[in-house]
This record gives sequence, structure tokens and C-alpha cells, in this order.
Amino acid sequence: MSRLSSVTDKESSPDNGGETTGLEGGELAELQKALVSKTDEAKAVQDKYLRLAAEFENYKRLSQKEQREFTRFANENILRELLPIIDNLERALKAAQDNSEEQPNHKSKGLIQGIELTLKQFLEVLTKFNVKPVASVGTPFDPACHQAVAHVESATIPENLVVEEYQKGYLLHDRILRAAMVTVSAGPTGNQSAAGAGQEESVTSSHSPGDAN
Repeated sequence: MSRLSSVTDKESSPDNGGETTGLEGGELAELQKALVSKTDEAKAVQDKYLRLAAEFENYKRLSQKEQREFTRFANENILRELLPIIDNLERALKAAQDNSEEQPNHKSKGLIQGIELTLKQFLEVLTKFNVKPVASVGTPFDPACHQAVAHVESATIPENLVVEEYQKGYLLHDRILRAAMVTVSAGPTGNQSAAGAGQEESVTSSHSPGDAN
């Protein structure tokens, strides 16, 4: 029995060319090739995941920006509708003040105070929603926020400078809510400035703040 076991051990040992439990060279190469392939697949999946994650972050940032913009300007149309009311209150206040200077009386004083209070409340609403007037008189003409309705020659005022405002312009945050209607200096030469070209009228034509609606 011991001789049979000895013979069996010798036949199964690697030194005697028997069967082995190790991998043959071809099988090992195939496994290594499969491992490389799976590693490449895993890397491709990871790269795809990173791209999708980056795209999602960009989408999220864009959506948040659009939401902020919508929130900032959600009341734009309503606020724009308030501007003519404010224009009329300012005109009424000026007319009442002029009339009071000519014919001072208790009633006109009360009227002026009432208009001033109402106008103040409207202006507070504009301030609450970050609406502010556009700078006009004395500033260079800016087609982004000024609308030239006339030009005037001047030997003392530089060309392309706003010299008069017919109607106030307003900004909502950094966006134009309404452009200011202005007169622009043509300078001493009488040449119409390029800023008002195509949209200015002769200063000799009749203009009044009440015509600017």
C-alpha cells in the first residue's frame, strides 16, 4: 500500500510531468488580457460619470442663475406701468407749486402736501424693488439708457452731452426699465452728434414734459 502511494505522488508531482493545479501560459495571458479590458471599461464608465456629473453641475448653476434673474425681474412689467403715474404726480406737483407761488392760499398748500405724500409713497415702492433714476443732465449721451428727442447748438456745452431731460429714465437693478428722453448738445459747430442721429428732432419744435409719455 505504501509503494502504491509513493508511485501516485511521483506521478502527480510537477517534477515528473504530472497534472498541475497552476495556470498554463496561454490561460494566464487570456486572464491578463481580460483584466486589461475590464480595467479600460471601468475607466470609460468613470470618465462618463465624471462628465455627466460636471454637466449636471453646470445645469444646476444655470438653473439657479435663471431663477435668480426671474426673481429679480419678476415685477418688471408692473413697475414699468407705475412710471407714467409717477410722471403725472411730478407734473401735478410742479403745477401746484407754480400756482401756489402766484396765488398762495391754504388750499394749495394742502394740495401740495397731499401730492408730495402720494409721490413719496410711489417712490418708496420703486426703491423697495431696486428701481432708480437714470443719470441724464450733464452726463455723456448713452444710447443704452438715453433717447435723444432733440439737439441744440452750444458754444459752451461739449458735443454729445445731455443738456435737458424731458422724461426721467429708470433702471431696475442693472437693466433699463425705461430710457430717459433727453436733449443732446450738438457742440459749437452745429453738427448733429452721432448719438442723436436718426432719432433727434429740431430743438425749435415745441416740447414740454407733458408730451413725453
